[in-house]
Amino acid sequence: MDVLTREQRRFNMSRIRGKNTVPELLVRHLIHSKGYRYRLHRRELPGTPDMVFPGRHKVVFIHGCFWHRHRCRYGQIVPTTRRDFWVCKFQRNVQRDREVRRRLRVLGWKVLVIWECQTRPEKREWLEETVDRFLQ
Repeated sequence: MDVLTREQRRFNMSRIRGKNTVPELLVRHLIHSKGYRYRLHRRELPGTPDMVFPGRHKVVFIHGCFWHRHRCRYGQIVPTTRRDFWVCKFQRNVQRDREVRRRLRVLGWKVLVIWECQTRPEKREWLEETVDRFLQ
């Protein structure tokens, strides 16, 4: 049983965005401050990557742990209401992510996935090093 009314749940879900999320803006700011330039959300590429570095032939996805099922504690939560629906949805998301990464690699692109939990302040140094290594 959901603790929110149908209208409240619909409103909450409508606030969830796929672009310009807080983790995405943090990563974009970090990368831009290091002098790298990129394109956003290129629809002609599989999966519409969050950041595209055309000259380097590299792409970055910034995934939410809950929606894309990261192995961290935030990615292990499954709603108790309509559990079967959510399990199927999460499985489709994970499978689609895997397929998108495969297709990009076949096309010659290098792919970096940054998870929402990796954008937290205590991971800042690790994130900077990872991005620098990837983009070099």
